[in-house]
Amino acid sequence: MSKKMIVTSLAAVMALSAFAAQAAEGPWMVRARAVNLDSANKDTTGLGLSVNNKVIPEVDISYFITPNIAAELILTYPQKHDLKSNGNKIGSLKHLPPTLSLQYHFAPTASFRPYVGVGVNYTHFSSVEFAPAVVAALKPSIKSDSYGLSVQAGADFEVAKNLYLNVDIKKVQIGTKVYSNGTEVGKFKVDPLLVGIGLGMRF
Repeated sequence: MSKKMIVTSLAAVMALSAFAAQAAEGPWMVRARAVNLDSANKDTTGLGLSVNNKVIPEVDISYFITPNIAAELILTYPQKHDLKSNGNKIGSLKHLPPTLSLQYHFAPTASFRPYVGVGVNYTHFSSVEFAPAVVAALKPSIKSDSYGLSVQAGADFEVAKNLYLNVDIKKVQIGTKVYSNGTEVGKFKVDPLLVGIGLGMRF
């Protein structure tokens, strides 16, 4: 057997081994993360609106369409926030922000697996409550639904077979229109930066 044939055979074996390792893991991955939500709090109403930052739980389900490309759905339960005006609490609300992303994984069979992603976010605002004095003065309301884009970067670190430590950073467009007496008075953008750490299992 020639040297060229040996090298070619070894390369083929390595490629098949990498493919087998990827296939053995299966196309599904489920991660659980603790995520720090840091809101941008951009307000055009003149009321100095803001919501509090907090750490939230998150679960995501990923499906690997190919070894390098995956679709990720991020889920949590409705999160409650204090709503403030110039630092003073004027009410509260809940938001539910599922996000669907398409990711590219640069090294899908390595121990260190970085990725980037882009996606779309849908957020539903519910349980919106304002202080009685604010209701009497302004009769405020907000638009219930928000649609926006998201971008992310992260990495999975293999800690055991099919078990991974995950670090993930996302920037998400979340905002709403604000009304007083039924008339739009401006927009409030939460646009959070989400920094998460957690564990994932591939199967």
